[in-house]
Amino acid sequence: GHTTGPSLNNDKLYKFAYSAEVYVDRVKASLQKSAGYRISSDVDVNLLWRNPDNDDDQLVKITIRDVQVENVNERPAAKNIFKGKSTEKIIGKEYLQALQRPIVLELVRGKVKNFYSYQNEPVFTQNIKRGLASLFQLQLHSGTAHEVDISGKCDTTYHVRQDQVTKIKALDSCEIEKQGFNSHNRILDVSTKATSATIYVLEDSFIKSIKAEENYVLLLNSRRKSGAKIVSKQRLELKSVQAGPGLIAGKQVASVIKTLDSSYVAMPLVAEPVKSECKKCPSLSEHWQSIREHMYPEKLSKSEAARSFLSFIQNIRKATKEEILQIIRSEKKELLPQIVDAVTSAQTPESLEAVLEFLDFKDASTSTLQERFLYACGFASHPSEMLLKSLTAKFKGDIANEEIRETLVIVMGALIRKLCDREGCKLPAVVEAKRLILSRLEKAKKDDNVRMYLLALKNALLPEAIPLLLKYAESEEGPISNVAATALQRYDPSFLTKEVKETMNRIYHQNRKVHEKTVRTTAAAIILNSNPSYMEVKNILLSIGELPLEMNKYMLSMIQDILHFEMPSSKTVRQVLKDMRAHNYDRFSKMGSSSAYSGYITRGPDVSSTYSLDILYSGSGILRRSNMNIRIFDRNAELHASQVVIEAQGLESIIAATPDEGEENLDSFAGMSAILFDVQLRPVTFFQGYGDLMSKMFSATGDPINVVKGLILLTDYSQEIQLQSGPRASAEFLGGLAIDISGGMEFSLWYRESKTNVKNRVAMFIAGNAEVDSFFVKTGMETTLEVETTLDFISTVQFSQYPFLVCMQMDRVESPFRRYVTKYESLPSGRRYTARRGKAELLAGNEYPLHQENSNMCRKVFGTKSDSSSNWF
Repeated sequence: GHTTGPSLNNDKLYKFAYSAEVYVDRVKASLQKSAGYRISSDVDVNLLWRNPDNDDDQLVKITIRDVQVENVNERPAAKNIFKGKSTEKIIGKEYLQALQRPIVLELVRGKVKNFYSYQNEPVFTQNIKRGLASLFQLQLHSGTAHEVDISGKCDTTYHVRQDQVTKIKALDSCEIEKQGFNSHNRILDVSTKATSATIYVLEDSFIKSIKAEENYVLLLNSRRKSGAKIVSKQRLELKSVQAGPGLIAGKQVASVIKTLDSSYVAMPLVAEPVKSECKKCPSLSEHWQSIREHMYPEKLSKSEAARSFLSFIQNIRKATKEEILQIIRSEKKELLPQIVDAVTSAQTPESLEAVLEFLDFKDASTSTLQERFLYACGFASHPSEMLLKSLTAKFKGDIANEEIRETLVIVMGALIRKLCDREGCKLPAVVEAKRLILSRLEKAKKDDNVRMYLLALKNALLPEAIPLLLKYAESEEGPISNVAATALQRYDPSFLTKEVKETMNRIYHQNRKVHEKTVRTTAAAIILNSNPSYMEVKNILLSIGELPLEMNKYMLSMIQDILHFEMPSSKTVRQVLKDMRAHNYDRFSKMGSSSAYSGYITRGPDVSSTYSLDILYSGSGILRRSNMNIRIFDRNAELHASQVVIEAQGLESIIAATPDEGEENLDSFAGMSAILFDVQLRPVTFFQGYGDLMSKMFSATGDPINVVKGLILLTDYSQEIQLQSGPRASAEFLGGLAIDISGGMEFSLWYRESKTNVKNRVAMFIAGNAEVDSFFVKTGMETTLEVETTLDFISTVQFSQYPFLVCMQMDRVESPFRRYVTKYESLPSGRRYTARRGKAELLAGNEYPLHQENSNMCRKVFGTKSDSSSNWF
């Protein structure tokens, strides 16, 4: 009778040749030079039983014989790790015996209804058999099906043309237990693409040949040239059909199986996860000893520090709480901050317990370590609810150091945002942390407390916090309204409602009260960045000319930057300017030294990065705010890589100048606030109050104040991949940053000049490893990238005349860039083949051209000075 699945003839033995190959290589490489291996064998197939009531229900026996293991590509004898070794020696006797024990499939209409094998066999050999068994599953009519095979339950499409059937499996649809994680931000993450196709050729209603191919491609989003591919191929070819054993009589499948061998058990066809044990791996403390020298604070701008940090994290992830504590408790003081960075970044339950047991928030003497721990939590690549819960508990307890209390709540804000971005807004710990921050902000009396909760909201970016932020932005004094306004500036424009725009317009135009320039300019930036209406733009342009001196110049510069950099609102701005040509000249020929400017640092095929720099002065030539931003973006996502804001106020008295209108009563203050990788850090104060200022000025060494120092895990991607031929593959990409940002401000009354300097020293290391691990052989490819660079930003102001001279310099030093690819094949005995290729180059240094006006001023500043900077005061 007609069957809808393949049908075997009675009393025949079908003899096939089978091979399963894996390849690992760079994405664009041809497979001739890939690392990998091949398992090949003979496969015997015969029919055991056909259901007397349904001839489309068959029991088929499949036996693997004569197994060989070899290189997938020809290797000279010296590089062939299998040379001179028998299959039994390579695979091991027990494994080989297990592999050659037959399996039985019940095929109903071409689909595997039951997979019978022996219990207590090694999982690995069982999976190889599942990979072979899955090939026998096919349907003989076109259409789609949800079907279960070794890859899980997958959407599968069949195309049938005469004697050829193509089976396409949508691998991203497969339901199978998945392990792994990815990075919080898309730009730092890895993209994957997976395909699977099998072509069957039929003859005499059974299989003549099968070719299956499965491809996994992994790409670093930030540099798509760097990535890996894993390819798995299977082939089954009919060699001959011989006379074979007869059928077993019986009504029921169960009784037939019992007659055959009572040890057979029905098992799932879906692959079982395998854990490979590491035989010769160093202990955590041995590994730490080997990298320890690279982790000293003074080495933190070297790529070796970032590399060691990543390998340390990988080992901490396998370690117990006790092993981790043993290192933390025995190490000396200067290495502890780096250890805390790594332990916290590992993000396992054990590492979190270890670091929380070690740190005592009631002890103010270890506040440096507490801060490093908290920042590492803020930068966490895939934070857990448990982490936020632990921090909330600490916040409710005793904390000796007030700055740590502030940092703690600011970091809680960052974790709320990351968990919400991953559909975790309704988790109990997130709901509790949100409630805590919002309710305490409502109750806060002291300015310091208000500021700290506002900074937490600046990280959390909760839509429900917008009304509160508006209230503080409009009705509070300077520093508080400033934090609230800059928090609103971080929201995606889609959240900024009509109410937000109206409030920002009132602040900018001072409809209800006088506001500080810093807050007004932030309000203007929010309006101009969130799809402004024609009237909003027109009113801002009309205000230029009526503003305090330096603010005029600043706003004018901001408008010019929108046009020059083709920002989204530039169309509207152009339209308004065209219509108000008449009263332009006087308004737009303002003197002053403030400025705003944006430009590209890099423009690449995958990601681009931009810098923006804006500086606002008071009328007397003293810095009010300098703001330097670096953003990285691709077609779909953006990352605020860094922001360094230096703010100063009330410093006019030092040079006996008159403060600007509305700023007569401002307390003397200077400080710095930073955002790093989308996380707002706790602001640092240089000095507060006139007395503090004077004492620091006369002892001013101009030594930079350290703003951020440490190790950050940026890219954190790990995925286990079940190959349809049986083995498991894994892909891991880690990217680490060793960073050292410092900033300083110096005055020289003698030369009437001031200098601010921000130095960003960074070293980055990215390591990707794609590996197929089959117990008796490992094959894979490691790819690494490293770069070290320093970005200096210096602004020099001479205020001996008006308009005073300002020179801004932004330089990147020449930077070494290295990349390597290593392919390998290795046996547990230690026999190993590797092929390594690399490239090292020097990326030329660069002085970033800010705007023309700035270049002209720099010539003047450096033309008028002889040797001023050497002798301050």
